Amino acid sequence: MFGTPGGKPILTVTDRASQQVKALMARAEKKGERPLGVRVGVKSGGCSGMTYVVEYATEQKKFEEVVDADGNSVFVDPTATMFLLGAEMDYEETMFRSGFTFSNPNEADRCGCGESVSFKIGEDGQPVTA
Repeated sequence: MFGTPGGKPILTVTDRASQQVKALMARAEKKGERPLGVRVGVKSGGCSGMTYVVEYATEQKKFEEVVDADGNSVFVDPTATMFLLGAEMDYEETMFRSGFTFSNPNEADRCGCGESVSFKIGEDGQPVTA
């Protein structure tokens, strides 16, 4: 439905992130759950105003884009599409944290701890994409 210039998907998923999605799906299936994939979105919160959200997707929402992550599905919440255009989803493990990370050209600012972001907003009040 949507995409970026050059026909790339709304969101790209690195190999590390794909492997983590695969591991999460296997973990859910061991518990007897049957999610379709994971959903990526944004919500209000944090000191910069917005945070990224990754959760299990049990159904596909209307107008929701699906990105293939090495055979697993990453659903892009339709309310977050304009914020995520051109972003890259990665996964990192350090001594202090493990989790999905996002490299996003639409970010205007990021808080010091990296947990929340703000986005470029145009004069019309809509997100400005890179």
